[in-house]
Amino acid sequence: MAGNTFGNLFKLTTFGESHGKAIGGIIDGCPAGLELDLDAVQNDLDRRRPGQSAIVTQRKEPDTVEFYSGIFEGKTTGTPIGFAIHNTNQKSKDYSHIKDSYRPSHADYVYDQKYGLRDYRGGGRSSARETASRVVAGAIAKQLLKEVRVTAFVSQVGEMKLNKAYQELDFSNIEENPVRCPDPEMASKMEEYIKSIKKQGDTIGGVITCVAQNVPVGLGEPVFDKLHADLGKAMLSINAVKGFEYGSGFSGVTMKGSEHNDQYNEDGTTKTNRSGGIQGGISNGMDIYFNVAFKPVATILQGYDTINKKGEKVAAQGKGRHDPCVVPRAVPIVEAMTALVLADHWLLARTNKL
Repeated sequence: MAGNTFGNLFKLTTFGESHGKAIGGIIDGCPAGLELDLDAVQNDLDRRRPGQSAIVTQRKEPDTVEFYSGIFEGKTTGTPIGFAIHNTNQKSKDYSHIKDSYRPSHADYVYDQKYGLRDYRGGGRSSARETASRVVAGAIAKQLLKEVRVTAFVSQVGEMKLNKAYQELDFSNIEENPVRCPDPEMASKMEEYIKSIKKQGDTIGGVITCVAQNVPVGLGEPVFDKLHADLGKAMLSINAVKGFEYGSGFSGVTMKGSEHNDQYNEDGTTKTNRSGGIQGGISNGMDIYFNVAFKPVATILQGYDTINKKGEKVAAQGKGRHDPCVVPRAVPIVEAMTALVLADHWLLARTNKL
C-alpha cells in the first residue's frame, strides 16, 4: 500500500489498523533541540479519543502515546521520532456480519477490488482510528511553530449553522462543551440534535472551521505546492471529509472584483481578508481561515440493503459503537493536519533565499 507518508521536510508516516495491536507513526525531519511538552501532546490525543461524551462512540480507549526514539532529556534529537498507541478495546465480533458483504459508502468494496482482500474489523487501515497518529505529529508540529496559533471548532451540524464571523467568537468556550462549538447557546442546541439523531440509530454531518493566526509571510510554493492546495489535500485526506473552502470560498463567486479585492494598509496588511491569508499560494501574514465539510458517518444502526462478494443482494444492519456525528472528535484532527502543513512549509521557506 502506497500513500502512508505526508509532508516534504517535516514528514509523518503512519502504520497500523484499528483492530490490530497498535497504531503509530514515525516523524522525520523535526529539527533537533525542540523542547517538547509531552503533556500537551497527550492532551490533544485526549481531545480526539473515543468515549469522552454521550454524543460520541462509547468505545473506551485511553489512547496513551508511547515514544520510542528521537527524544532525549525532553528534547528532539533530530533523528526519527517513533511512537505507538496501543489498541485496548477492540470488539472485532461486532464486524463479523460484514465479513462477506459491503457497507454502503464505506471503503469495503473498493478495498476488496483494489487489494483482493480487506481487514473487515472496523475498516482496518481505512478506519478513522488512524488519525490518532496524525494528532500526535500535529501536536509536535504546533510546538515547532511557537508563534502560530491554530484553532478549530464546530461551526455547523446538519442545518444548524453558526452564523457569526470567527472574530466575534470566544475561542475559550470551545472546550467547554462536548460539541466544541464556541457559541454556548448554539452548542447546546447542536448537542441535543446529535442526541436525537443517535436515538434514531442514524448519523449527521457537519462543518469544522479552522483559523491559523500569526502565520508568517512567505509560506507556500507558488506553483504546484501552493499553501492552500496543500491545506486542501491535508483536509481531504481526513476520513469523511467531502469539501474544503478557504477565505471567501464559494461565496466569492457572487462578488465583483472591486468588492472582493483586499485593499492594502501601509504596513502590508489588508483592510479585508477575503483572500483567507493566502495570495498566489503564499501566506500574506493575515489570518488563514477555512471550512471543512464532513459527511454523515456511513455506519448507521439501522437495517439496509447491500451486496456481498458474490454480487448478491443481501440485507444487513449496522452494529458496534460508532459516532452519530464525527465533527466534535475531528476538531483536533483538523488542527493537527493544519499544523503539519504549516510546519512543513515553514521549514521549506527557510531554503527560499540567502
